[in-house]
Amino acid sequence: MFREKKVQASSGWLALLLLVVVLVLSIGGFVMAIRHQSVPLLLTSLLALAVDGVCFAGLQIVNPNEAQVVQLFGTYVGTLRDPGFRYVNPLTNRRRVSLRVRNFESAKLKVNDRDGNPIEIAAVVVWKVVDTAEAVFHVDNYENFVHVQSEAAVRNLATLHPYDAHEEGQVSLRGNTGEVAELLKKEIQDRLSQAGVEVIEARISHLAYAAEIAQAMLLRQQAGAVIAARSRIVQGAVSMVEMALEELARKQIVELDPERKAAMVSNLLVVLCSDRHTQPVVNTGTLYQ
Repeated sequence: MFREKKVQASSGWLALLLLVVVLVLSIGGFVMAIRHQSVPLLLTSLLALAVDGVCFAGLQIVNPNEAQVVQLFGTYVGTLRDPGFRYVNPLTNRRRVSLRVRNFESAKLKVNDRDGNPIEIAAVVVWKVVDTAEAVFHVDNYENFVHVQSEAAVRNLATLHPYDAHEEGQVSLRGNTGEVAELLKKEIQDRLSQAGVEVIEARISHLAYAAEIAQAMLLRQQAGAVIAARSRIVQGAVSMVEMALEELARKQIVELDPERKAAMVSNLLVVLCSDRHTQPVVNTGTLYQ
């Protein structure tokens, strides 16, 4: 298991100054060697130029929110995180890794929910690299790994929960967005922990029934909404009828026998619960005719 360790690097400006001085001296020695036809000085100058040229490869710029994984002949040396102009061993191999917060939206996946209904689901995942050694050495391509494992987690989450809750306290994809987001974040994080990635946020961005059952499920939702609305209307109508009867009895406006009370209750319920405008009928006789 590779764990990130920090590598110290010297200032690049000081190294650049020394390398430029060596370069100038080497060129001067080369010119002097040619002028005086000195073979040892010529060889020394050429060697100094070659070494100096190789050392220039150690100059490195580290951008903010960026790290560089340093390897020496296949061995992990450490990670360079300090931003600025730095100088490292010129023989090392350095790989840039972005530490910025990134996000991606998965494709619309067609899966079956817990009840077996085909649904379309997609999610947005916000993530960043926190351990560069794990990201580079534990997985082949950490960006692709994040995308594949996130989609796999979304598929698994969709199969564990129904689209709509049919029981009290049941967690559903549509009705419990906050809880579902936390579950999705946890599952993705569990899958990506070995890649040195931290999941900051994960939320469902698209959720719908599949096209082949969308119309049927829409009718079902509409029927449920109508039933709920009618239940509220009936409850309110019964309360209003009860209040009307109590007020008539308290103020002694009119005394009604059980048959007349039943007729009044029936008429009031028809007026209050009807989904169409009622047509009043004026009684010009008595209560009994």
